Amino acid sequence: MNIKNKNSPKLPYGNANFRKIRTKNNYAYVDKTQFIEMLEEENNSSQIFIRPRRFGKSLFLSMLAYYYDVNFSDEFEQLFGGLYIGQNPTPYKNSYAVMEFDFSGMDTSNTDNFRNSFLDNIKFTVRQFLQRHKNLFPKAKQFIEQLDREQSTLSILSTAFSIADDSRIKIFVIIDEYDHFANDLIAMGTIMGDDFYKKMITVNGLVRDFYEKLKIASKYGIVDRTFITGISPVMLDDLTSGYNIATNYSLKLQYNEMLGFTRDEVTKLMNVTGIDRNQIEVDMEYYYNGYQFHEDAVNKVYNSTMILYFFEQILENNKPPKNFIDPNLSIDSSRFKRLVKNDRNREIIVEIIKNGNIVSNVLEKFSIEQLDTDSYFISLLFYMGLLTMKKTSNELQLVIPNYSIQTIYWNCLRDFVRDHSPEIMLNVSVLEDAISAMATEGDIRCFIDYVSKNAFSKLSDFDLQRFDEKYIKALLFAYLLLSNLYIPMSEYEAVPGRADIFLQRNPNVPQVNYEWVLELKYCKTDAKPTEINQKRKEGLEKLKQYINSFRLKDRPNLKSALIIFIGKDQYEIVM
Repeated sequence: MNIKNKNSPKLPYGNANFRKIRTKNNYAYVDKTQFIEMLEEENNSSQIFIRPRRFGKSLFLSMLAYYYDVNFSDEFEQLFGGLYIGQNPTPYKNSYAVMEFDFSGMDTSNTDNFRNSFLDNIKFTVRQFLQRHKNLFPKAKQFIEQLDREQSTLSILSTAFSIADDSRIKIFVIIDEYDHFANDLIAMGTIMGDDFYKKMITVNGLVRDFYEKLKIASKYGIVDRTFITGISPVMLDDLTSGYNIATNYSLKLQYNEMLGFTRDEVTKLMNVTGIDRNQIEVDMEYYYNGYQFHEDAVNKVYNSTMILYFFEQILENNKPPKNFIDPNLSIDSSRFKRLVKNDRNREIIVEIIKNGNIVSNVLEKFSIEQLDTDSYFISLLFYMGLLTMKKTSNELQLVIPNYSIQTIYWNCLRDFVRDHSPEIMLNVSVLEDAISAMATEGDIRCFIDYVSKNAFSKLSDFDLQRFDEKYIKALLFAYLLLSNLYIPMSEYEAVPGRADIFLQRNPNVPQVNYEWVLELKYCKTDAKPTEINQKRKEGLEKLKQYINSFRLKDRPNLKSALIIFIGKDQYEIVM
């Protein structure tokens, strides 16, 4: 049993406050402070950095705030001692009044609510800024008392910038979730829609006015540095003239590892917090790793929140979780499904699901009006963390980064099929019983019979156009995910060869007796017997190769099956 040492540092899962992590309750911290030095040495001090959700953006911003804010100069050693930047401080440490905006949680239910919530956000941020730095600004108290009466974001910002300028204090503006309201409108499909978005970012629009004011303050040196983050560059093109002074560093090679964890960082985190690698019975790289934000990057990175979730469950329960996928991913899944709003985007998703990749460049910025264009939509999937870069000898591929993200695609495909084929019925209880029969009795026929009769045979013409071995495999995965008995693996490297499906037992479900290796074949309804015989021969040869491979031959109670689907409503199982 993996028992945590009470003196070992705690995992900062769900904690984005750098000061708390460094000064209270003995938290572990993965040192990213070397990037402070790199960013400060860049020519442009107005910077933008885009990463998917839950990659550690908020903690990184918190680190910047405590490093640069003049109010925390007395705590520098306590906060940064022992870290890279503590031993290599930069010229601008603790030299700014930091103003931190967080635009998450904007109310996009209607126009008035958004305007009010945006105004309230600006008021709150400026009030916090002045209260935190009232020792620097003689007029701070007077202006704080006037804030509630102000109804203009421009007036609020102008006065705050003037107060700082009068005191000769430079400001560092940090903006988290700069694109939150735009992504909400795009993905959630609120009643305001595109027209509202355009009004907010065109001339005299509320959001555009905010960034123009920030641009003017930067021009006159009042705002000396800015660092802006979000999950997509969808507003960068729309705000071009309103805020065209920043450089986007998201796809620069040297910043590939600025957020997320490398393999070495994950290993150090395990060692520091007392996690025994021998107690982990799953492939963490397969589940959580694989993000690459430049085609020439040496190291791939883990999604930091995914890995912290996994480790937190191990330390809390002394074993890996039954559900290896962070429940917070369901939020991305919901946004993803609503984003796919036209047939062409759905076709792109199906292509990615079937092939595991798609060939496309990644665009550094684009407009909301371009999301129905292939390259822009694919780029958005990349920025959302649903695709990542993989360089081949001749081209740049965008691939699904890991198993956790793969499950979003499989679930989405199941919903696509049900949308186009309303006759498809899903009886979860019966399906779970069928998967249970595979696991406990070694009987696969109930499961294949269920999906054949209740899914495949009822496919619409739209889905039949795509029906082949890859499509069948993806649909089988979508149904297998409804049970937690197995960890379904696609294209499992049996060496030699890749098995279509390997159903690995979930280590936390002891009643699973049998694991499975499945080989899939497909023939059209009018296929000749000779063609079916050839498919049968090929499939059985591959199965024999897989079960005798060094990775599978010693696994106990391993069963294998060749499944030949003929048309949409016939099948043959060869054991």
